[in-house]
Amino acid sequence: MVPHGRGSTMEHSASCRDLSTMRERFDCLTEAYTCFLMGTCPSQCVACVIFSGLVPGEDREYAPSENRRVNSAELSCISMSLVEKITSNLTSRSLSPAVTLYCVEMLTVLFQDMDLMSLLMQQFQAEDQIISHLAAKTVSTWVLYQLHKSGTVSPVWQQKCVQAFYISLPGPELDTCLWSLTEVLKRLLKGAHQEILWKLLAAFDSSLSTLCSKFLPKERDETTRCLVDHPSSSSSGRWGTTFCLLLDLLELLTACSVICGAGICLESPRMTYVHSSALLMTISCPSEYFVKKRVLLLLKRAVLQKAGEDWALGEVLLTGLKHKHFDSDMSVLSQSVLTAVATDWLHSVQVESSSFFGGTRSIRGEEGQKPDCVMLRAVSLLLLKSMELHIQTAGRTAGVDSFTEVSGYLQSLWGFLRRCIVQLTENSHRCCWVSLLFGEQDDDMMEAAKALFSIFLHRRMCSGLEDFAVLEAACASGCNPHCHFLLLLQSISFDHSILLDFLISTETCFLEYFVRYLKFLRADWQGFTATCGRIRLPHFHLSLQQSLTALCAADTLKVTCKDEPDQVKFSSCAQSTGATSPVGRVSLAAGFHLVEYDSSDESDPENMEVSQDEPVTVCDKSTFSALDVKQEISGPPVPIRQKQYEASDSTGLLSQPNTTLERRAEGPSLPVLQSEQTSGPNMAPQPGQVAWETLARAVVCMSELREVVTRLQTNKLFPYNPSSLLKLLAQVENCSKLSRFLHFNK
Repeated sequence: MVPHGRGSTMEHSASCRDLSTMRERFDCLTEAYTCFLMGTCPSQCVACVIFSGLVPGEDREYAPSENRRVNSAELSCISMSLVEKITSNLTSRSLSPAVTLYCVEMLTVLFQDMDLMSLLMQQFQAEDQIISHLAAKTVSTWVLYQLHKSGTVSPVWQQKCVQAFYISLPGPELDTCLWSLTEVLKRLLKGAHQEILWKLLAAFDSSLSTLCSKFLPKERDETTRCLVDHPSSSSSGRWGTTFCLLLDLLELLTACSVICGAGICLESPRMTYVHSSALLMTISCPSEYFVKKRVLLLLKRAVLQKAGEDWALGEVLLTGLKHKHFDSDMSVLSQSVLTAVATDWLHSVQVESSSFFGGTRSIRGEEGQKPDCVMLRAVSLLLLKSMELHIQTAGRTAGVDSFTEVSGYLQSLWGFLRRCIVQLTENSHRCCWVSLLFGEQDDDMMEAAKALFSIFLHRRMCSGLEDFAVLEAACASGCNPHCHFLLLLQSISFDHSILLDFLISTETCFLEYFVRYLKFLRADWQGFTATCGRIRLPHFHLSLQQSLTALCAADTLKVTCKDEPDQVKFSSCAQSTGATSPVGRVSLAAGFHLVEYDSSDESDPENMEVSQDEPVTVCDKSTFSALDVKQEISGPPVPIRQKQYEASDSTGLLSQPNTTLERRAEGPSLPVLQSEQTSGPNMAPQPGQVAWETLARAVVCMSELREVVTRLQTNKLFPYNPSSLLKLLAQVENCSKLSRFLHFNK
């Protein structure tokens, strides 16, 4: 262990002069780096070696005995890497006291006595991207260390970055300054250092506003038009790199507006909203595709209020307070989007083929077009959320004109998606587009469903149409909430455990959407029943009113035993007042599980048996339970299994199910439930019968969800209080039970 102190450190400078060759200096720094990795101090001082490795000059002569030559670039890289490692370890406080004292003394010598910061800032202009990046990384680490230690911003770094921002000339220097400031903000954002963030933003507010005004002007001048409109030019390539770095910085600044909270009065954190029209213009101009994609993703995160969520720790962004300009900024963004869509902006949006890990590739003739769904989802969510914000601003003062306006936006979006997604042209029902487009992205799908639900409620309020007419119009525009919910259940095979995951997860807005939809479902059970009859039909050819009437086609069910020739029949007919399903059909469907429990070694046999104690009867309980099937089916206890529905085809709809549900057992008396209309092996199920099955599975899914949430709440294992949710689920089950009871006694 070497002695410490300013004097002892400087005494080692003489020994550093003995390292005449670059190989000796490189080996010295490599040894020091290894010592710091092991948590020990180097055997000699390396401050002067680090400084000499960054001094510009010609490469030294190499010693004849060297097996491998070391040039000045390599020596500069190892010097900067060592400084960055020492500084980051001091910031994280991961070193022992002795090593910490040694590092503090060495950095004091480097940055105060030798003015290493000025030397590092010179490397920002280096054409070698590795050297300029390492310089930016080292400087950013030192700036963070100073901010944490003394709360001051490095004046040399600030002056260099401010100067580059005011000049706003695309090049290595501006790129490095943008990356460095972004890195510092990102690290501060992770730690939620509000006061430090405020001080840093104030230091760069004016220069950043100037930079954005030049890169995102309201009207493009000749210089900007030359850079953007000619992507093949070298200047445009440099502009694209610089612009993407600016977009990263804009996202961090937008996230900082949440962290800084209600007291924010700076302009830079609001620049994404202020310059939203210019950002949309960038998407429509012939710039590089990756630039357009980055812009769309930035606007999407901004409108979803998720900017910087990939960098924030825990729930930092969720706990931030809205600043005083928040509502006006969101309004500016939404109005910019809607104004652009009204002027045919969607026709200028470029959507290329989907990419893979190796990049993108051209689509051959017979391979089929696979569009870039990231772009499609970003465009769709940007428009839907802008419409939702516009609706919230309009409130209840909107009328028929607002209905027409919203319908026009939806028609424009539908036309855009039909041009890009081949499957949509093959299906006449527009509500399926949500499942087709967002099926692989749960968080985006929930945001889209929530926005479409708000749009539907607004259209219903403004239209003045009757209930069925409203739903028909909603289907024509692709925003029927019943269709979206049923297609969601279909996409998860009516598995309540997946809904439970959505409820517990904080990554989606499913809880908010689900509560709002259950309130609507409770008040519009008849519309939900009619939608069940339509959602499962091929290509959705029937209207909602026809699908409700078609439920009468499923009026005959029979339970047959192989050793009993007699048949027990139940006849029923759906009522226009919102009748749901025959009790036998619903009850039998309730007892079947979506997975084959008896095929698992860990399966619980409790729910695999059907009680023979009670005959088929009307349920008298206050709520309908998935276990009611045990009291409603007669016969010996036998295991029940049900084939899980296959995933949907390219149309995004349910495949036609096998409507014969069998209870399999070894004994000779095997009850088989089947429909008269589908007794033939190749006959398709009737519309009403399919409707009852869809309705039954949806009700059972929500019933099972209520039961498992209740059990978790009882055991104090649910992460929040679900009382309101459980109440809504119980009310929905009561709606199902009441409609069955009224229908059965009609």
